[in-house]
Amino acid sequence: MKAGAKLGLERMRDLLAGLGQPERHQRFVHVAGTNGKGSTSAMIAAVLRHANLRTGLYTSPHLIQPTERIKINGAPVTEHEFAAAFTTVHNVAEQMLLACKLDAHPSYFETVTAMALLLFKKHCDISVIEVGLGGRLDATNVIDPELCVITPVSFDHEAYLGNTLPLIAGEKAGILKPGVPAVIACQEPAAFTIIESRARDLGCPLIRTEDHIAKNIKADAHGSRFELQGEAYMCPLAGRHQIENAKAAILACRALGVAPQVIRAGLESVQWPGRLELISRHPDFILDGAHNPAGAAALAAYICEFHAHRPVWMVYGAMRDKAVEEVAEQLFPLAVKLIATAPNFPRALRPQAILELSAHREATTAETVAAAIELARHAPAEAAVFFTGSLFLVGEARALLSGTVS
Repeated sequence: MKAGAKLGLERMRDLLAGLGQPERHQRFVHVAGTNGKGSTSAMIAAVLRHANLRTGLYTSPHLIQPTERIKINGAPVTEHEFAAAFTTVHNVAEQMLLACKLDAHPSYFETVTAMALLLFKKHCDISVIEVGLGGRLDATNVIDPELCVITPVSFDHEAYLGNTLPLIAGEKAGILKPGVPAVIACQEPAAFTIIESRARDLGCPLIRTEDHIAKNIKADAHGSRFELQGEAYMCPLAGRHQIENAKAAILACRALGVAPQVIRAGLESVQWPGRLELISRHPDFILDGAHNPAGAAALAAYICEFHAHRPVWMVYGAMRDKAVEEVAEQLFPLAVKLIATAPNFPRALRPQAILELSAHREATTAETVAAAIELARHAPAEAAVFFTGSLFLVGEARALLSGTVS
């Protein structure tokens, strides 16, 4: 039978039963949200590693190699470990299909999620699990976490999650479990009302980031420093929006009993590629997967604050199912030069179609990301060149710029 994506947990639970319930008797932090959930997950995992806990981190999508989705103590699992876990899951799924114990072969995401749970069971003391899509019906929502985190909720994947903030927030709030504490990042009122109601129904103690004010903030193009409840912190991820993510991570780690000095050291060590990542200089090439309107707003704010004095070039590519016009309205006017391109992915929007959404006076197209990079190399040395839009574009550009074949 053909593997198929299917929102729902029944197949995932059946698969895990066939694998011996690897999700049971593990410690988990479950992270959902629209923007910032990957960064927040990476921060929490970095802190937990510094607490001398063998720490798993499960995120998606990957930028270059699928092994990036499953990290143990900060490093992607090896290709051998990844392949061995895949073989285990695949063989069990095939046996269950023959015995009519599965309705279809698990989807790619279900398979990799099961692989992560197997590997974390074997190697980790605690694992941070990022939701793939939504929350309520996401394949990761089979775990029993000791803490949940919901980062800012905004519009994305409306075809699956709904076209209003309350509907989307309801899907994200689906990760909440009875009595399990939850850290809630700053939300739009319509989203928070839904999350708060769900938490009240389940008896979840809420820890709200907006109740804890960051003070003495000093931000530059490469990160920020701030104080939270009398403790000083440094976040090496660029953009003021990362302060909100860092607050959520700090409060999560405090709730897990991690000492302040360990939180401080762990946060300072965090790395999260492809999010305002400076990858080369003169001109500066900066990678950022601003794939939805909220991400575009954060990138626009960053450019206006830290790069307004420089010529800004933009290499942009997107998937057909994204809110490209709304993103373009925010980003394209900030660029003196626009290069529209398409990552090597079936759902990529044609470069010419991107230009049809904008009346930018200095715009051109590049049929491939490699061709876009060559055009971007003609930017003046003082320029900031942003590769943005789809994470598929960011991953492909990162691979090419680092000399790695994707």
